[in-house]
Amino acid sequence: MNIFINNEQDIVEIPEDINEAIESAVKAVLEQEKGETGYEVSISFVDDERIKELNRIYRGKDAPTDVLSFPLYEDEEIESLEKSLHMDIEELLGDVVISAQTAKRQAKSYGHSFKREVAYLVIHSMLHLLGYDHMEEDDKLLMRGKEKEAIKKIKIYKDGLN
Repeated sequence: MNIFINNEQDIVEIPEDINEAIESAVKAVLEQEKGETGYEVSISFVDDERIKELNRIYRGKDAPTDVLSFPLYEDEEIESLEKSLHMDIEELLGDVVISAQTAKRQAKSYGHSFKREVAYLVIHSMLHLLGYDHMEEDDKLLMRGKEKEAIKKIKIYKDGLN
């Protein structure tokens, strides 16, 4: 499992133990959904201004959001590339971009730690990278169930302690 974590903002202090929480969240989702952890993902922390710009460019929404997911390939593309290139590229999942400012506000609003909020956002976004969405009510219920299952596995509680 390769996780590349980048902090591209300087507004919110990112705790030193956040990498452990991110790794636990990624591992929980991959083991739950794929039964293995041989995948690669990048996680970037940005500020509200940058995520607003990305949200406008890629989703047509001119407002900050908490997290954006950028899958590297669609399932059909992976299958096609694997066949034509005769190589295994399934390990590449994509990129996750988290607004540290929004995550901090949401953590305060929900009454839990920044660490727990980031872990939840990583779980949520990892599920998007694996093809889940919440556009339809049935899909939303399925995805929320998957999120709850993964968050239980990592045992990061409201105060951020494991």
